[in-house]
Amino acid sequence: MRTLAAFVSVAVALLILSPVAAMAQQAGLQDPQALAGQSLRGYSYLFAAYAIAWLLLAGWIISIARRLARLERVLKDE
Repeated sequence: MRTLAAFVSVAVALLILSPVAAMAQQAGLQDPQALAGQSLRGYSYLFAAYAIAWLLLAGWIISIARRLARLERVLKDE
């Protein structure tokens, strides 16, 4: 029952918000060539920050997995 209620609420939210999103997209694209002229040079720092964050997260997960495996070996030996 909870799954059905969650599905219905998400469906209703999408139906309500989709016209708003469409209007916002149409308002921002008055000149289709405007997007092609934009430079993404300023986003290189953002990309670097996300790459570092993902690498740190992956390292942390690997560290936890190694410690868990070591702990399982110690408990298995006892």
